[in-house]
Amino acid sequence: VYPSVTSVTSMHSKKAISEWRNRVGEEEANKISSRASGRGTRVHELCEQYLLGDPAEADIFDQTMFNELKPHLDRIDNIHALESFLYSDHLQTAGAVDCIGEYDGKLRVIDFKTGTKAKKKEWIHGYFFQMSAYAVAFEELTGKPVSKLLVVMATDEDGVVTYEEERDKWVDGFIKCRQMYREEYNI
Repeated sequence: VYPSVTSVTSMHSKKAISEWRNRVGEEEANKISSRASGRGTRVHELCEQYLLGDPAEADIFDQTMFNELKPHLDRIDNIHALESFLYSDHLQTAGAVDCIGEYDGKLRVIDFKTGTKAKKKEWIHGYFFQMSAYAVAFEELTGKPVSKLLVVMATDEDGVVTYEEERDKWVDGFIKCRQMYREEYNI
């Protein structure tokens, strides 16, 4: 049984999250995390249903964010995986990818994110580690290489921002996180 890609990539941000939780307090951190996680899950589901051709109803706040995402969702076609479980024997991890499809005609691993405001690219290395692992797993399972990674981030303050990267720039970072995970949990 392999650990989840998300559990492995959490090793990258573990210290920063711990410092943030200490700074804002455990109760406030739990409240913020719960609210953000709930909205992220709801917007993810709206994106998935929309891409499947079955749009769903949403509350006004989720609907506003989702409406801003629609032009980006409309640029996705030829979907190969949508909320699909993948695993890699090479990386010894498993998890569910948001989307692997063509965005503007190029095959990419696509990750949908939500937030209050846009995160700086240098703050989201964990996202790229995660997506690179999914790209490796997808190629391992299908023989189809995916060299592009795309984060589509919907925010309250900054609208939708996108960040694109090359898979090969991030695989070594994921492998380092995987090693840290092994050392942390003695497996």
